Amino acid sequence: MTALPKNRFKAGLAEGRLQRGVWSTINDTLVAELTASLGYDWMLFDTEHSALDALAVLPLMQAVAPYPVSPIVRPGSLDPAEIKKMLDLGAQSILVPMVNSAEEAALAVAAVTYPPAGIRGVSGLTRATRFASVPGYHKAAREEIALLVQVETAAALDAIEEIAAVPGVDGIFVGPADLAAALGHVGEPSHPEVVAAMLGAVRRIVAAGRPAGVLSLDQAVTVQVIEAGATFVAADVDMAAMKRGLSERL
Repeated sequence: MTALPKNRFKAGLAEGRLQRGVWSTINDTLVAELTASLGYDWMLFDTEHSALDALAVLPLMQAVAPYPVSPIVRPGSLDPAEIKKMLDLGAQSILVPMVNSAEEAALAVAAVTYPPAGIRGVSGLTRATRFASVPGYHKAAREEIALLVQVETAAALDAIEEIAAVPGVDGIFVGPADLAAALGHVGEPSHPEVVAAMLGAVRRIVAAGRPAGVLSLDQAVTVQVIEAGATFVAADVDMAAMKRGLSERL
């Protein structure tokens, strides 16, 4: 028999420890393995804005499994069926995009929770259960699943305290790109008004008792969000880093 794997990322959230991550969008196991070997605390496989889907994410999670990095998966939307598949494939941390209300946050919680408390479909012979080798998996699984919800619209900003109050939300991520668009600055995530909104959101999330996270390729913004209290922070995207490195060499 096999013990239920511990979610180091979720433990870090509970400890309030700063965890640095990287966004992963390239559908290649060698790139994923290389990234996993660099020392990041977490890496997020993004199926919302990339060519990745559940079938593509599976070998990427397998590639990074030997390394001390925590994989997070972002589904394309708040879709319980899609989230269920990601969980069955072994994802223990899920970032749900475009969560705009407490009701939507509650649906996200339900999607990662087995009945009777939630609506996650039950299957036994999955990678998550180590192919039926983890005793008591279905009763204990939620303890090691980290549910992150993403606030990135004006409505979501207005509802931060209500979203944070939903039991089972383990962290709240502030999405800068869509937030910039919502504030009238599409394509300008480092616009002063957008940065001010992000910093305000981070402070409110922390004040509400939840861990806050941000992705920003602007190093100055990264410093500011950490100072504001964000504890899971990404400062790069694999494809952006590759483009930047190759361009500089050219």
